Amino acid sequence: MRRSPQPSTADTFCEGRTMNPGTTRGTTGTTTRRTVLAGAAALGAAAALPFTLAAGTAHAADPVDDAASLRTRWHTLLTGGPGLDLTDPQIAAAVARIGKAATTSAKGLDPTRTDGLFPDLTSTTLSNHVTTSFKRLATVATAWAVPGTVQYGDTALRDLLVAGIDWMLANRYGPGHTRFDNDWDWEIGSALALNDATVLLYDALGAERLGRINEAVRSYTPDPNLWRADRQIATGANRVWISTVVAVNAVLRDSGADLVRVRDALSDVEGSGANSVLAFNDASAAAEGTGEGFYSDGSFLQHYKHPYNGGYGKELLNNLSRLLNLLAGTSWTVTDPDLDNVRLWVDEGFDPLLARGDVMASVCGREIARPSKQGHISAQTVIEAVVRLIPSFPGETADRFTSLVKQWIAEDTYRDFLAVTDLASLVAARNVIASSVPARGPLVAHKQHPRMDKAAHHRPSFALGISAYSSRIYNYESIQNENLHAWHLSDGMVLLYTNDLGHYSEDYWPTVDPTRLPGTTVLAGRPADAAGQRTTSTTDWAGGAALPGTTLGAYGMELRAFGSSLQGLKSWFCLDDVIACVGSGITADAGTAETVVENRKLRDPAAALLVNGQAAPADTGWSAQLDKVRWLHVAGTGGYIFPEPATLHGLREDRTATWREINLKYGTDTSVTRPYLTLWQDHGTAPQGAGYFWLQAPMASAERTKQWSSAPPVKLIADSTAVHAVRRCTDGLLAANFWTAGTAQELTSDGPASVLVRPEGKAVTVSLSDPTQLRSSVVLNLAQRSLSVVSADPGITVAPTGTGIRITAATSELHGATLNLTLKRS
Repeated sequence: MRRSPQPSTADTFCEGRTMNPGTTRGTTGTTTRRTVLAGAAALGAAAALPFTLAAGTAHAADPVDDAASLRTRWHTLLTGGPGLDLTDPQIAAAVARIGKAATTSAKGLDPTRTDGLFPDLTSTTLSNHVTTSFKRLATVATAWAVPGTVQYGDTALRDLLVAGIDWMLANRYGPGHTRFDNDWDWEIGSALALNDATVLLYDALGAERLGRINEAVRSYTPDPNLWRADRQIATGANRVWISTVVAVNAVLRDSGADLVRVRDALSDVEGSGANSVLAFNDASAAAEGTGEGFYSDGSFLQHYKHPYNGGYGKELLNNLSRLLNLLAGTSWTVTDPDLDNVRLWVDEGFDPLLARGDVMASVCGREIARPSKQGHISAQTVIEAVVRLIPSFPGETADRFTSLVKQWIAEDTYRDFLAVTDLASLVAARNVIASSVPARGPLVAHKQHPRMDKAAHHRPSFALGISAYSSRIYNYESIQNENLHAWHLSDGMVLLYTNDLGHYSEDYWPTVDPTRLPGTTVLAGRPADAAGQRTTSTTDWAGGAALPGTTLGAYGMELRAFGSSLQGLKSWFCLDDVIACVGSGITADAGTAETVVENRKLRDPAAALLVNGQAAPADTGWSAQLDKVRWLHVAGTGGYIFPEPATLHGLREDRTATWREINLKYGTDTSVTRPYLTLWQDHGTAPQGAGYFWLQAPMASAERTKQWSSAPPVKLIADSTAVHAVRRCTDGLLAANFWTAGTAQELTSDGPASVLVRPEGKAVTVSLSDPTQLRSSVVLNLAQRSLSVVSADPGITVAPTGTGIRITAATSELHGATLNLTLKRS
């Protein structure tokens, strides 16, 4: 049960001094500190949690209900706190990074200017210039507050920073200024940075200036429950961002009442509960129509229907972890039982989407078009957040989070987390690494996120992400003049993560051919830049089924291309180390249709391409039609087997671009060049019912690929417009995607369904789902005799037929989740 706001909670609290035993200041007028603490204790006892939210050892001695202590907590998050060993090489390096960042941020800082505090941030139409100005001030203030930097304690720099804040309040930010451009910058971005700078410079600001700062922040962000100029209800990451703004400002203003509002805003106790950040969004999405937040399958949606674990989702986790740290052990501790859901956010919503330090780009929205977000930076935010969460989840969860963090840090050999993280996270992460809990080990799993039309496949040597969309999910996000070439991000894009950990870093997104993203089926040609465009599909079929405890999954989508007549059916059967790729019904009224087998940014520009065992030219600019291809092998990437010889096209090219071409807001005009190898299948002009079939073997050797070309490990059973199906030769596993009612050898479905049938000794496991998420039931006929039920998920019934058994599965309200049935042969 969610709690209502407590009228007995104090409006104000002391700033590092002993509270008089009389009444507190505030709207209640007669509320005493004793009443407040007694009420909080009773409240905590009434809302029992499945775990105890602990303040952590760092807070054990804090007098936790006074403003000075809470301000110190936030100061420690920003600076690492007192007592750091500056002779420690990693600590010293982190301090040096802070100083270097401040030196860069301070360039051009001049409070005597009239057009802008910084010469490159003078716009009065681009709101990010306001946020960036405050961020630079906060960066410099951090260095001023951290012992060991060249800026530490510099009185001239302190005065310059204070003058800089005065300039921003007088000329850009506050109740006397008209906002422009993006509300996020006014209500969140600028406010967060100004709060941080204020905490860092607190003792140098004085009461009058503090009052102006607080008035400015509150003029844009007075309430953790509201968002934007028209005062809509904030949801998802925006709600936690706004709560963070209000919480830190409440500490600066001595407002315990606002901390109550922050605590309760996370649970939406004043609303219907539909906007609770902590509750899963499964039930509330349909009722409210927003769809924003985490779902129980690990999906995270923001901006209504955009998959966003790697963008807004990571920021929600990051800021929530900071808020929990700030409020832990106080009268404002978050005690909502839904806080326990955060465990599943990490396990289901982040772990499967991390690939050795990279967050899968299909869930990062328009952030992939920002140069500042490449190079595993998004994963760094996730790791820092989970490190902060560990003290809040003691016991088994803390151990699991510890094992995850140790694995994530160790396996990212591209970007050393300890060499880039902030001071507080460095200290905490080193304590985690030093613990006796072992690292989890590489993730080996197949995970589907039906709520956002995405799938992730992890094997010991690679990870693979599949990006689809449907009537439920947008195809891409392009707003604020960002992500301008994102047309095909969900047209069946397949992103392969190998030992080249920097593949999707180092300028991949501006330089890759956006009209030929790997795995996609597209019409050749370049659409107009995509600013402001987004759409759902006109079809519902996107999703699949996964066999629990294995790396076996069937996935598919009915493609209806945005802006053209192109349509087709696409399947990926992920069978351990082999992915069977099937397409059929590829049709278009005009234009040349292509399916992209691969498009790799090459670490070695001369990486060998073998075509049926023969080396293709490695020269830049090589292009060719490749006839009767039975197998391909790309060095460092893996193999591709074509059981029916196919005609392909190959191209090696150096691609030159600027980040500004895909991002007018944050991109730069500096040209970058990267080498690529692209392979695709041409379906011809205005194709009618074209198709494809190949086996992808990521990280397989050339020898293994050649062997499999002679004896394919997976056979195609069906590739019609009714059903795609394959069978694995080693064990007879059957995987099928039914687009309509149809039959695939011994398996028949009465309509759309995704199904896996796996024989294992005398046992037979059946996994199934409704990828349309519209059917009330799925009915399968399995033509195998002498089968009896061992176990079945709720909603599954089995009845004998003349040729085998009929399986009826109730799928209403399951939203594409997989149901499982285990049978045995007598």
